[in-house]
Amino acid sequence: MAYTVLARRYRSTSFDEVIGQEAIARTLRSAIEQDRVAHAYLFCGTRGVGKTTMARILARALNCQKGPTPEPCGKCDICQAIHRGDDVDVLEIDGASNTGVDDVRVLRENAHYRPARARYKIYYVDEVHMLSRSAFNALLKTLEEPPEHVKFIFSTTEPERLPPTILSRCQRFDFRAVPTERIAEHLKDIARREKVKADADALVAVAREGRGSVRDALTLLDQVIAVSAAHVTLEAVRQAVGAASGGKVLAVLSACAEGSAAGALAGFADLLAAGADILALLDHLLRQARDLLVVKTCGREAALLDVFGPDPKELASAAEKLSVPALVAALGYLAEARNRARYAVDARPIAELALVRMASLREMEPLPEVLARLEAMGRAVAAATGREPPAGRTPAAGAQARQVAAAPPRAEAARPAPRSPEADEKKKTVGPAAAPRAAADESPAPPAAATEAADPLVQKAVRLFDGRIVRQGG
Repeated sequence: MAYTVLARRYRSTSFDEVIGQEAIARTLRSAIEQDRVAHAYLFCGTRGVGKTTMARILARALNCQKGPTPEPCGKCDICQAIHRGDDVDVLEIDGASNTGVDDVRVLRENAHYRPARARYKIYYVDEVHMLSRSAFNALLKTLEEPPEHVKFIFSTTEPERLPPTILSRCQRFDFRAVPTERIAEHLKDIARREKVKADADALVAVAREGRGSVRDALTLLDQVIAVSAAHVTLEAVRQAVGAASGGKVLAVLSACAEGSAAGALAGFADLLAAGADILALLDHLLRQARDLLVVKTCGREAALLDVFGPDPKELASAAEKLSVPALVAALGYLAEARNRARYAVDARPIAELALVRMASLREMEPLPEVLARLEAMGRAVAAATGREPPAGRTPAAGAQARQVAAAPPRAEAARPAPRSPEADEKKKTVGPAAAPRAAADESPAPPAAATEAADPLVQKAVRLFDGRIVRQGG
């Protein structure tokens, strides 16, 4: 007998069994109990969150031989046929392969015929956003006033692509992503029923890899069971998803934190040589950079960290080497590289460029510290010259007013500039009264200015722009 995957074998059969969509199940139950079932429903949500399952449960509740009832028996022929998806009166249509107006015309003509054996003829259109504009227009009148024996159920992952005329004719339900904890509990119950030994951290890892999708998590669990020979471990999950070692990925980020571009590139090359995919590696780097930011801002909270990552103590040690702005910039570099690498013929140079840029982040100083140093220098200059900062300007603003002007190298700037004949003539015209002022201008800089010139940040700016320091005023 052919093997049935876990995602199909353990599909929910009643409203109470649906995972993570209790509010929607409760609303549909109440509608059936109060005989207020609408003629058209729209189920929206990402993949694997229970849209098709909920549609089949609703169809069973309406067509069960004991119904309409919020608790279908699951034993009659109609219930079993609907659960398998082959009932003659519950028509499941793939919107992606039946997109034309002619397909909708056939549906509209057949809707007038009464069901063969059930209470309602139910049309379930999956991925309804794939229908063409003409197909939507052909469906409008029937959807607004369908025959009393017809019910429509639509599902889509992209509700924004549906025309407003369709949305206004349906009751809409938004299926949320299922929390990781709920998926892990569900996986634990399935492992018990399958008589498979599973570690708790491994099931949490599988649930997280599902990213809110129960079906994706069950598919991965099926794969891990095949890999691990009936014992689900964290290492088996890592092998199944192709996750790189958390310690090796952290070593790459640590090299970036230490400013070693060569070490980061060497570690990245080792991971590629071990068979890791570049896009997958960028994903792992993104996750661990995010973990570093979490540790830096929130502390070593295990619930917020990636289960495939290294020990939180190692993360905390690496996080101490980078500031929060540097980590934010690193995440931006990696996200940009991830987006560009998807469409590149050779993604390796893009990833390596991001690592080199990250290695330069060690030199980044937090902006508040830079502003505080500028403010302190402004106060020192004001105290040395005996001047108060102009009204309406703070010491920091006075410090920022000092300019790094383009000029010859500092060694040459120390030599006096040659005087022109016009300057000599002007000096003779002005006379002796200007001599004290000139002497003051040519006097050595005050001690505060010397301290300012010795500041590493100022020296770096002067070297970068090949300039000299010019004080405003005087």
